[in-house]
Amino acid sequence: MKKLGFIFFFILSATSLTFAQKKAITLEEIWGGAFRTEGLDEIRSLKNGTQYTVLNFDRAAKTTSVDIYDYASLAKVGTVVNSANLENIPYFTSYEFTADESKVLLATEVESIFRRSSLGIYYIYDVKTGKTIKISEDKIQEPTLSPDNSKVAYVFENNIYIYDISKNSTAMVTKDGVKNKIINGVTDWVYEEEFAFVRAFDWNADGTKIAFLRFDETNVPEFSMDVYGAELYQTQQVFKYPKAGENNAIVSLHMLDVKSSEISKVALPSSYYIPRIKWMNNANMVSVQTLNRHQDNLTLYAVNAKNNKVSVLLDEKDKAYVDVTDNLTFLADDSFIWTSEKDGFNHIYLYNENGKLMNQITKGSWEVTNYYGYDQEEDRVYYQSTEDGSINRSVYSIDSSGKDKRRLTTKNGQNNADFSADFTYFINNFSNVNTPSEYSLHEALTGKRVKEILDNKALLSKLDAYEISPKEFSSIAINGNELNMWMIKPADFDASKKYPLFMFQYSGPGSQSVSNSWMASNDYWYQLLASEGYIVVCVDGRGTGFKGRDFKKVTQKELGKYEVEDQIAAAKKLSDLPYIDAERTGIWGWSYGGFMSTNCILKGNDTFEMAIAVAPVTSWAFYDTIYTERYMQTPQENPSGYDDNSPFNYPELLKGDYLLVHGTGDDNVHVQNTMRMVEALVQANKPFDWAIYPDKNHGIYGGNTRLHLYTKMTNFIKENL
Repeated sequence: MKKLGFIFFFILSATSLTFAQKKAITLEEIWGGAFRTEGLDEIRSLKNGTQYTVLNFDRAAKTTSVDIYDYASLAKVGTVVNSANLENIPYFTSYEFTADESKVLLATEVESIFRRSSLGIYYIYDVKTGKTIKISEDKIQEPTLSPDNSKVAYVFENNIYIYDISKNSTAMVTKDGVKNKIINGVTDWVYEEEFAFVRAFDWNADGTKIAFLRFDETNVPEFSMDVYGAELYQTQQVFKYPKAGENNAIVSLHMLDVKSSEISKVALPSSYYIPRIKWMNNANMVSVQTLNRHQDNLTLYAVNAKNNKVSVLLDEKDKAYVDVTDNLTFLADDSFIWTSEKDGFNHIYLYNENGKLMNQITKGSWEVTNYYGYDQEEDRVYYQSTEDGSINRSVYSIDSSGKDKRRLTTKNGQNNADFSADFTYFINNFSNVNTPSEYSLHEALTGKRVKEILDNKALLSKLDAYEISPKEFSSIAINGNELNMWMIKPADFDASKKYPLFMFQYSGPGSQSVSNSWMASNDYWYQLLASEGYIVVCVDGRGTGFKGRDFKKVTQKELGKYEVEDQIAAAKKLSDLPYIDAERTGIWGWSYGGFMSTNCILKGNDTFEMAIAVAPVTSWAFYDTIYTERYMQTPQENPSGYDDNSPFNYPELLKGDYLLVHGTGDDNVHVQNTMRMVEALVQANKPFDWAIYPDKNHGIYGGNTRLHLYTKMTNFIKENL
């Protein structure tokens, strides 16, 4: 990375036509989907390693199908299932193969619960006979077939059920599930949101046992949201939401013996949180990860399902917190691969079956950002990393001893791999700032490019008609650190003129907003703003990710302190540039970014003249336990950390123009945050603008909502900056 003043950049369009001949992007086009990139939906590698499946939608026929493609030729060679041939199933929205690929689980009539959870009507499709079986007349959660395909376990109304296919009978396994009290087999709200999983049960390898989690939410405080709808009276959604410092659900691990239906509780030495359970290859052994409340001590246990005896495989501590991932991989002998930041950067480690460290597989001042798997036959570990710069992602392989490392992708940008089941091939999804998604087939051992699968050249051709400015990447020296930055200038930029500066950031722990990747919807909006004469900038400050443990975790117990200092300092330094109008500086952000932009216009009131905050946290005391306490501990333990950076504690600092936006149906960052900020500003007699979107969740979308929101924000920027 080069320092500010020596900027390198990628030019999206090399045309020399004058910009006056080109069209400006419109909000209607952005939110109408005019610039969508094409992709491959739900790729699944088949066990034979030579073929893969893709979910295809035929919009004209209004049908869906799972089609088979050959890796070597990329030709469609067959169809697993097509809804046109199914009775009473006009379409399905997702599919999942059983382990032996003889059956497919089809999801229909799916309705969302929260971010990751849903209810649906599910069918089992027999690939050989073409027959379907409806699992339940009710909408259920997380159906999962047993290894021999004879049974399906699922969750309905907080209880686990098992459907026996041959007998066409269903047995209720747990009987104590009650809404807002006891949950069996699926996670509560905070686990789903912060530990990123919903299904909290799993079959062992021979189908004789099911390990599952039970959540006792009895003492967790309830949160309620009015749902205004279109009727005469509003309704109310009530759910358990543990805010920082409050009671969490009591979580316990249980073992079901499928044949006898007996359930036993596993006594874990420490289990405040149980963020992962995973069966080993030995059908009698299940691994369990636990965390203490501070999340600075993670223990990996092995549990013998025959007698529930517990032993420790690994114990990891960190002065700040230990991340939970899905990277744990058991090899044939139940030795295992694990990722950790314990040497200062996220790397891959190999342990034997008893938890003894065999060796550290990857090393260096860079981060492993994705672990793809291990090919035991070739002794190759496949992973993605930042070895080619923290704003890039490349795919590599290495042997388990940490030798013979190979770079499998060649282009700088975002490389995301999907490997065949036997690691013969991988499909690479590549993009960078110049290139929308390109899908190509590669040999896994060598990385050799075999064939192109899909590109988005049609989108590039379409964009030739528009006024597009290059996104310039650089670094900026702030508070002793080189921070990653991008800048978009007006297409007709004139260095002798002065332009208003509009900054975007997210800034949450471990996040990244400055990356060498293709445009998302907001990037098109920034192009629109550039066409209106604004310089748009994004800076990833301290606390963001992919530059090592210390850079990421410096914000511990002080969320909103160092991140805000960096944004204010960056704005001041950028304002010293001869072409920036120092009297016209704005900032915006969503969620954590809204928390940041609010703090910036208050604590940086001599720097920022305008700010927009969408769905912001205004006090970490209002946010959930798992996320907040990971970085802040509890309000009782760290009162100053909470109070010193809660913007409604100093509303009198507001000088500039401030727009506050929230959805009333936000189950994540509750509208309470905005209401408290509004009340503080009113009592401080500070003028501000705000917008409330009825019944909209944290994403604030649906119908015309996004267009309305971005129209409002665009007008606010043009009127006040």
